[in-house]
Amino acid sequence: MEFIDLKAQQKFIRKSLNTSINKVLDDGRYILGEEVSQLEKQLSSFCGSQHSIGCSNGTDALIIALLALGIKPGDGVITVPFTYIATLEAIATIGAIPVLVDVYDSTFNMNPELIEDVIKNSEYNIKAIMPVDLFGLPARYRLIKEISEKYGLKVIGDAAQSFGASKNTLNVGKFSDITTTSFFPAKPLGCYGDGGAIFTDSDEYNKIIRSLAVHGKGSDKYDNIRIGLNSRLDTLQAAILIEKLKIFEKEIELRNKIADLYRKKLNNLDVRFQYIPQGYKSVYAQFSIVFDNQKVRDEAQLLLSKKNIPSVIYYSIPGHLQTGYKYLNYKKGDFPVTEKLSNTILSLPMHPYLNEDDLDKIVGVIKTI
Repeated sequence: MEFIDLKAQQKFIRKSLNTSINKVLDDGRYILGEEVSQLEKQLSSFCGSQHSIGCSNGTDALIIALLALGIKPGDGVITVPFTYIATLEAIATIGAIPVLVDVYDSTFNMNPELIEDVIKNSEYNIKAIMPVDLFGLPARYRLIKEISEKYGLKVIGDAAQSFGASKNTLNVGKFSDITTTSFFPAKPLGCYGDGGAIFTDSDEYNKIIRSLAVHGKGSDKYDNIRIGLNSRLDTLQAAILIEKLKIFEKEIELRNKIADLYRKKLNNLDVRFQYIPQGYKSVYAQFSIVFDNQKVRDEAQLLLSKKNIPSVIYYSIPGHLQTGYKYLNYKKGDFPVTEKLSNTILSLPMHPYLNEDDLDKIVGVIKTI
C-alpha cells in the first residue's frame, strides 16, 4: 500500500501524457513554451483568479509573493508554527521575521482571535499575514481579511496543500491579496518534478510577480528593473499539469468520498478528525487523525508499519522549535495547541485511488490499539 499512489493515476492519463510530453520534445521549447501560458489560463479559469503565474516551486511562490508586496528585511509577517518549514523559511529568506500565532485545535489552521494581540504587542513592524491551509482546508480568510484591513496589512494565502478547495462559491485563489500553491508531486494537483503557481486579481501585482520570477526583468530579459529570482515553471511540467488538471475535479470528489469513508469507519473509536466548517470543501491533501496522547499515537504508527501500511506525522517538530529558528526566541510551551497536535496527530494513506478494502485494513489496525 502506498501513502500517496502517484502511479495509479497514470493509467487514466498515460496516453495523453505521452502525447503532451512528446509535443514538448518535438517543439524543443523547454523553458516558457506555449504550454506554460496555456496552463496559466486554465488555472485561472479553474479557480476564478484574474491572474495565474507559474513558478519553479511552492517555496519560491511564497518568496515572490512577499517581495511583490514590498516586504522588507526586519518587517514582521504573521504566520503559524504548525506548518511545513517552507512557510517560515520563505519569510526568513528575504530577511523578514516570522511572527507566530497558534492554530485552532479543531481545524488546525490559524486562529484569527490571536492575531490582534500579536499586532499590538510585537516588537516588529507587522506588514502581512500569511495563513496556511493545512491538509487541504482553507483558513478563516474572512476574519483574517477583516483584521488585515483594520491594520492596513496584506494577506498571502499559503495554499501549498489546498489548491482546488473552496468556501461556498469562492475557490482558493480568491481569498487573499496573493495566493501561492505548490505542484510538488505529492500535492493534490502535482507535477512530476518541482513546480508552483501564484494567483492574484491585481494587475499591478501580476506585473511585478512576472518580473520577479524571471530575474526582475523589465521590457526584456536583459533589462532588469528589480532584484528577482530564477523561478520559471518549465514547459514539461506545465504540459503534465494540463493533463492532470483535466481529471482534477473528479479526483477532488474521490478524495472527499475517501475522507467520508475514513470518518464513518473510525467514528466509534477514540480519535478525532480535522473539523471541516459548514460551506468549506477540503481537497484532503492529507487525512489526519488525532489520538488522546503521544503513547497511543506512536503505538498506532508502529503497528501500522509492521503491517506495511505507511503513515506520517505532520509535523513532529513545530516551526518554533526547529533548530534553525531558535533566533526567533520562541520556546516550548509558547504554542500549546500546535505542540499538542504535533505529539498526537497521525496522517494516514490518502489519494483518489484508495479502495474500501485498503481503508478496512488501515482501520482494522487502528481498532486493535
